[in-house]
Amino acid sequence: MEQESLVQLPAFLTSAQPRADVRYVLGVDGGATKTLAAVLDLERRALHVGHGGPSNEDAVGASAAVQALLGAAEEAIERAGIDAGELGAAVLAVAGTDMHAIAGEVRAARGDAWLVVNDVVGAWATATGAGPGVAAIAGTGSNVFGVGGTGAQLRAWRAGGWGHVLGDEGSGYWLGVQSIKAALRDREASGPATALSDAAKAFFGEPSVEAVAQSVYSKPRTKGEIAAFAIETAKLAEQGDAVARELYERGARELGEQIAAVIRQTGLAGERFPVGLIGSAYKAGAVFVEPLTRAVHACAPGARVATVELAPVGGSLILAARACGLVDELDAGELCSLIGRAQQA
Repeated sequence: MEQESLVQLPAFLTSAQPRADVRYVLGVDGGATKTLAAVLDLERRALHVGHGGPSNEDAVGASAAVQALLGAAEEAIERAGIDAGELGAAVLAVAGTDMHAIAGEVRAARGDAWLVVNDVVGAWATATGAGPGVAAIAGTGSNVFGVGGTGAQLRAWRAGGWGHVLGDEGSGYWLGVQSIKAALRDREASGPATALSDAAKAFFGEPSVEAVAQSVYSKPRTKGEIAAFAIETAKLAEQGDAVARELYERGARELGEQIAAVIRQTGLAGERFPVGLIGSAYKAGAVFVEPLTRAVHACAPGARVATVELAPVGGSLILAARACGLVDELDAGELCSLIGRAQQA
């Protein structure tokens, strides 16, 4: 039986009609730690930003999430010197497992022109310009989302994104946990010796590897703390530690399997398309990106694998333009510059 995608594409990607009267669009990137909103003046090519607190419903609840989203949006609108009614469309890409409650509250507060999508849809737009291709997210957690086809025949698919208990393969958290496990195997002589053992003691400020393990449960260590240890794993991998390098190889294989599933399910395998790498885990560089690229090319030789420079809010702006029927209005390079300048102002 054919399965539906775990994440659906917004209907406006196939139904929006071009509108010549649109001057302003709003994009919002809502996450577990912060929210960034941006109003783009399409006529003057000027961008204005607003900031808010966490807006992941799973972390703070629906009401607090909506308050952060709308607060950041209002700040950006105020800085643009416009009224909310002048927006052609607003797209809010929000992290979390259930968008329905947030979408309902936002629509009730601001109207039908304010659209809420899952953050992986925003990431895909950031990575591909809202065209055929794949976004492979690997930050604290991991997730893969892609779209193939054209027009009314768009096919979307998500793999991964099951959280740190059931998934997050190749993410900073996954790499941090696997690195601590490798240090423990070194300590008990059930695995190979590795510099990760000394690195774990130094990084977590503990006198022994077993004390590191105890602190994971007793403090307990946060996801962010454990994910941050992957930075040390990357350094050791670059220096030639065989265990650290193998962890990145394994993470690339497992994340690569999810990317391959998305490529198969979207019908992209025989095409040329981008695979955009988004997230802090890719800061490890070649030790992670090269084996991941090999894994992707094994199933899709035409894939163009590269890290993404555009901030996630750029994807929300691209989607907002698409909601107004403006397909080729925004360029990733220009958006990068505009967002960078606005955040420095």
